[in-house]
Amino acid sequence: MVLPALENGEYAVELQVNIGERLGTGRHNIDALATKDGQSFLISMKWQQTSGTAEQKVPFELICLVEAMERGEYKKAYLVLGGEGWKPKLKALYTSGSLSEYIRGTEQVEILTLEGFVAKANQGKL
Repeated sequence: MVLPALENGEYAVELQVNIGERLGTGRHNIDALATKDGQSFLISMKWQQTSGTAEQKVPFELICLVEAMERGEYKKAYLVLGGEGWKPKLKALYTSGSLSEYIRGTEQVEILTLEGFVAKANQGKL
């Protein structure tokens, strides 16, 4: 769903792009790098089919995206949450922007549901 939406929004897309180090622990590969009108957008996707660890990985991924954004090479970063296995309260916490109370520097990173991201991408409004 994500790739067709990006293509429909007229973004050029590269998959599994190395964007540097992840908190100094090794390579940081981003799921997709979308580019349009000379601006690049980082896209990281987390899928939660059934209850599990993807929910716990969201704050860490947010921190890694904040670090990547501090380099100044990208316009914005998106963390896309898909699947039906998310605990409703955690999904609401993540997508409401409330993690900014606990993690500084999140202004350039937006956490969206899969449907919310697809709508933005389809319209070319990343």
